[in-house]
Amino acid sequence: MMINTIYLRRANKLIVDQGQGEKKLPDTYLATALKNIEYLGFTFSHQLMRAVRTLSREQFEMLYRSLVADLRVMVGAHVDYKPMYPGFPLEVMQADDVDLYLNAIYHYLSLEFPENEQFDREPLLEHVKLKVIDLGSKEQFQVMIRQLIEAKVSISETDKKDIEAAIQDTDPHELNAILPSEIPFKENVGFVAASLLKHDKANLALIGQYFNTASDVLRLAVAWSDGDVSLAEASRFRKFKRSERRLLLGLLEQCGQITEDMLRYKERWIRLGEILHPSEYKHRFPRCEEAFDILRNSKPFTTFNGSVELAFQYQNVWTLIDLLTQRPGEFARRLDHLLRTAEDPEYVVLAFGEIVDQVSTPVLLQVKNHFARRQEKQNLRVFFPKGNVAKAFALPNKLPEIQEAICLDVAQLCEQALVQRFSALPPLGKVYVEPQLKDYHVPFSQRSASKALHTIVRGSRVPMAEGDTIRFFNWWKEGDVDGKPTGRVDIDLSAVMYDHDWQYVEHISYTNLRSTKYKAVHSGDIVTAPQGACEFIDLHIPSIVNYGGRYIVATLNSFTSQPYCDLPECFVGWMMRKKPGSGEIFEPSTVANKIDVTADTQIAIPVIIDLVERKVIWTDLSLTRHPHYYNNVEGNQKGMVLMGKAMIELRKPDLYDLFMLHAMARGKLVGAPEQADTIFSLEKGVTPYDIEQIMAEFLV
Repeated sequence: MMINTIYLRRANKLIVDQGQGEKKLPDTYLATALKNIEYLGFTFSHQLMRAVRTLSREQFEMLYRSLVADLRVMVGAHVDYKPMYPGFPLEVMQADDVDLYLNAIYHYLSLEFPENEQFDREPLLEHVKLKVIDLGSKEQFQVMIRQLIEAKVSISETDKKDIEAAIQDTDPHELNAILPSEIPFKENVGFVAASLLKHDKANLALIGQYFNTASDVLRLAVAWSDGDVSLAEASRFRKFKRSERRLLLGLLEQCGQITEDMLRYKERWIRLGEILHPSEYKHRFPRCEEAFDILRNSKPFTTFNGSVELAFQYQNVWTLIDLLTQRPGEFARRLDHLLRTAEDPEYVVLAFGEIVDQVSTPVLLQVKNHFARRQEKQNLRVFFPKGNVAKAFALPNKLPEIQEAICLDVAQLCEQALVQRFSALPPLGKVYVEPQLKDYHVPFSQRSASKALHTIVRGSRVPMAEGDTIRFFNWWKEGDVDGKPTGRVDIDLSAVMYDHDWQYVEHISYTNLRSTKYKAVHSGDIVTAPQGACEFIDLHIPSIVNYGGRYIVATLNSFTSQPYCDLPECFVGWMMRKKPGSGEIFEPSTVANKIDVTADTQIAIPVIIDLVERKVIWTDLSLTRHPHYYNNVEGNQKGMVLMGKAMIELRKPDLYDLFMLHAMARGKLVGAPEQADTIFSLEKGVTPYDIEQIMAEFLV
C-alpha cells in the first residue's frame, strides 16, 4: 500500500497487519525473502521478523512484492543498466585511444553501441553493511506526517506529496491524528488546506483556524491551482466555483490588517480578484471589497516596509528601532544592517534584547550563528533564493566590520532566549550529543530538496564509507511527458577534480574517458535513451590524492538542453567500492545514495567530495546553462568553481549546536551514549536523517 511505500522510504519501517493464529509463515519463505533483499542492501529487524511470521503465505507474498518494488526504486535497481562498455572499468582502461575514438564516432553517427567482447565478471567480493527495516505502526506513521505538517520551516516537494497521500488515505474522522492544532510555517498552511479541499475533507470551520494573514489565503489559492506556494514565482489561478470563491473571501475577511499584506503581492491579488469577484459579495465581505478597491485603483496607503526603507535611506536609527520593535522577526533579519547604520550600536542591542524572546527559533539560531561567526574571514557570502529550484548565489564578502563585543552580545542574547524557551519543554534527562553532528546543518529550508535514498540538509558533510573507489552513476530516459515527446535526450555525467586551492586538475567526462595521471575512468558517452541509458565514473581516491587532487565536483549536464523536470526519469547516485572489478557494474547493495534529479534546470551538482577528509558534501544544487558555451564541463568551469568554494565555505547553524542548547535547557550532559536517557548521534536516537522530527520538535 502507498502508506508503506512512504514509511519505508522515510523511516525504513513497515506497517504489518499481524495475523491472529500461531506461526503461519514457513521459515523457508522468510529466509528466501531476506536473502533476496540482501542483494538490495537491506534486511529485517527481529521485531519485523516476528510480525511477518504471523502472516499467511498469501499476505506475505503481497507484502514482499510491494517491498521489493519499493526497495528497487529507492536504490535505483528498478531499471536495466547497459553501459557502452560492459567490461567497465577494465575494458576502458585497457582499450587503445584509437578504438575509443572510433567507437564514439560510430555511436554518434548510428546511435548503436559498438560490438564488445563478453567479459566474465567475478562475484561480488565485498562485505556490505545491511540497512535494517524495522516494524512500525499506523500511529507512528501518523505522528511522522503530523511532524511534517507542523514543521517550523519549508518542506520539500517530496514531503508535500507524502502529506497529500496521507491525507487522501486518512478517514475524515481520523484527520485529527495528522492535523496539528497549529501549522506554524505559512507555506504549509496553504498546501495542507488545499490538499484537504481537493480531497473533500475540509470546510471553513476546519481550516479557518490556520489562516491569519492575507498571504495565507493567497498561498491557498496558489496551492489549489497547483502553483508555487512559496510565492517566489507568479502562478496562474484556476477558475474557482462560487462556493470556493466564498470560502477564499471568507478566510480573507477574518484575517487582520489585510490591505498592507495584499500590497506585497499587488499584481497577483489583482489577478485573483478578477476571478473571485469580491464586489459581488461587498455586503458579506466589506473588508475584502475595500482592500481590492485600494489595490485596483492604486489608492494611497502607507505600508510598514515603505516606512522602514525610508528610515534606512535617511539613517534615522531611532525611527527604525521604533518600527522594527513592532515586528521582532523583521528586526532580527535586519539587525546586521541596523548595527552598521547606527553610530551607537549598543542602543540597537538593548532594543533587540527587549524583543528577542518574540523572535522565532529558526531565525534566532541563524542570527546567533551569523554574529558568532561575524569576525571570521570568509571570502564569499552565499544566498539560496526562495523557490522550488536549488540555486545558490555567491558574492564577495564585503560586509563592513562590526565591533567584536557587539557581535558577542547579540549572539549571547540569542542563546539566552533559546535556552529559556527550550527549558519550558519536557525534560530530556541525561543527554549525549555526538560531536560529529557539527558536520550536519539544521534543516531551515527543505523547499528545493531532492528526493533521495538518504536526504540531509544542503551543506552537510557526510563521512564516506570504507573503500578506495567511488563509483558515480546516472540513469535517464527519453519519451513522452504529459503527451509531449522529449526528443533525443543526452545527459552527461562528469567529475571535475580540483586541488586544495580549487585550481583545476583534470576532469573525467565524455571528452576525457580516462586519466593518464591517476586511476579514473568513464564508462562511455551515450547520446540517446529510448529505453533508458546510463553512465558510470570510477575514481580511485588514493591515486588522486597522491597526485594533489582534493575536491571532486560531480555534475550532470543536459547536453540536448531539456530541463530535468521534463524527462520521464533521471537520477544520479554513487557507490563505495573496495573491489571495483568484482560483481556487476551496478551493485544495489553498495549504493551509498541515489538522488532523483527533477529540477527545472539543465545542470545539476548533487555532491562535492572532499577526498582528503573523506567527506561527501551534500550540495543538491542546480545551475542555469551559460549562454555562450556548450553545455559541458569545459563551458561551466567558472560556475562550478564558484559553487564549490561557496559550499565548502558555507557556515550554517549545525545540529550539534542545536542539540547542545536543548541539553543545556532540558537535561544534563553525559560523555557516553550508554549513560544517556536521550541520544543525539549519527546512528542512534535522534539522527540527522530524522528531519521531520527535528523540524517539528527541536525548532519550537
